[in-house]
Amino acid sequence: MNRRDFLAASALPLVSGVAPGLLSLARAQPAPFDRSIVRQIARDLASKPYKAPSEKLPDNLANIDYDHYRAIRFLPERALWRGEKLPFEAQFFHRGFFYKNRVDIFEVKDGQASKIAYQPDLFSFGDTTPPGPAVDLGFAGFRLHAPINKPDYYDEVCVFLGASYFRAVAKGQLYGLSARGLSINTGEAKGEEFPFFKTFWIEKPAAGANSIVVHALLDSESAAAAYRFTIRPGDTTVFDVEMAIYPRVDLTHAGLAPMTSMFFFGPNDRKDVEDFRPSVHDSDGLTIFNGRGEELWRPLHNPTDLQVSSFADLNPRGFGLMQRQKDFAAYQDLESNFERRPSLWAEPIGDWGEGAVKLLEIPTKEEIHDNIASFWLPKAALAAKGEHTYTYRLHWGPDTPKPTSLARFSRTGVGARGDNATIFVLDVTGERLKSVDPKILRGVVTAEKAKIQNIVTQPNPATGGWRLSFELLKEKTPVEIRASLMQESEPVSEVWVYRWTP
Repeated sequence: MNRRDFLAASALPLVSGVAPGLLSLARAQPAPFDRSIVRQIARDLASKPYKAPSEKLPDNLANIDYDHYRAIRFLPERALWRGEKLPFEAQFFHRGFFYKNRVDIFEVKDGQASKIAYQPDLFSFGDTTPPGPAVDLGFAGFRLHAPINKPDYYDEVCVFLGASYFRAVAKGQLYGLSARGLSINTGEAKGEEFPFFKTFWIEKPAAGANSIVVHALLDSESAAAAYRFTIRPGDTTVFDVEMAIYPRVDLTHAGLAPMTSMFFFGPNDRKDVEDFRPSVHDSDGLTIFNGRGEELWRPLHNPTDLQVSSFADLNPRGFGLMQRQKDFAAYQDLESNFERRPSLWAEPIGDWGEGAVKLLEIPTKEEIHDNIASFWLPKAALAAKGEHTYTYRLHWGPDTPKPTSLARFSRTGVGARGDNATIFVLDVTGERLKSVDPKILRGVVTAEKAKIQNIVTQPNPATGGWRLSFELLKEKTPVEIRASLMQESEPVSEVWVYRWTP
């Protein structure tokens, strides 16, 4: 599945099925707005049958190819709030190519919402003929800019474009993995459903503000939902997310805080790869701080067949797809600069109850595919005709937001050892290792229904940490492995978990 390409955002203007008091939000004149409005619209939308969005566009835009679509550029001098000396500006994306569905965008100022009108002269079109001035096409999405790296330059800090996808960066970073508003039936045999953001309301920031608020209305065949994002760019860019889901049907596979990324190959997985680069990935592992107090590290893998892993939990403290390896030498890619890709950490606010962190690893033979997905799956279905609210915080940045006292696995190397064994070489680093007693430090490795042998723990002078290695005798079925460093009964490291596949 090409998740980078399948970002088919869709939207409709508000229709007559919406409560009469809210209809004015779809009109040109300003209308009263507060944070409850979007929930009212979503609730009303979910009470009615789903209507698929229209993709109607002028022929030259409906059939546009990638190169011509890429040539359609928003004019920076026409950015929202340009010249007002505010901490944020907004720019918009034109519809076409994979982004055919309409998105309506409103500016909220002084408690009033005003629709931002589509105008062809907001864009340069290259060789493509612009639509006529009387045509109201709406937009495909938008991006926010702020002076995150230099005080006098507005860098792009986040973008909402395609289905319910959005991305962000922190200071000094480049775009990598994506988040989504909601995933439905991801990894299920019956096929995935792609909810989409159909309307946005962007609150005009005050002078000197360090955050901006974006409201969003989501729709899908199975549910509607309302979102409020409070976005704070910085060394770590933080999204506070408040969401309310209104299912049309019982949602048995609703993924919360979903995120998607790319893992092509790395030192643990270079089978059949001929490439000058040592690693190619936007994320190298899944981190979980579970409700039992464990800290787990699961290196990612590009499998031969689809792999779905489930980490059952009660009230998780956080999870995320991380890019731990920050050394250029690990990638040797002057164009992609994978060492500058952000990690994404989801931190639940409040108790989320029983459920599981899900991880999907999809086979890929190219780095253009987002083949990794992770999300929280509640154990109980989200019942139809109800309201289900969740609050969480997304951290886009160099690492998890709160440092851990445990040593961490910094590299996973996997290779063949003769004809009947696989060797795993794990490097562990961290301040905690400086105070250990090397005489009683030991590596603990377990595997389900498989034999582990030759467990070796030794200092690694090159990293200032330790190295844990072991061998797994060849198996014909996938094997779940756990490893950690212990000092007597005290954990010194996080827990390394891995699924080895033949």
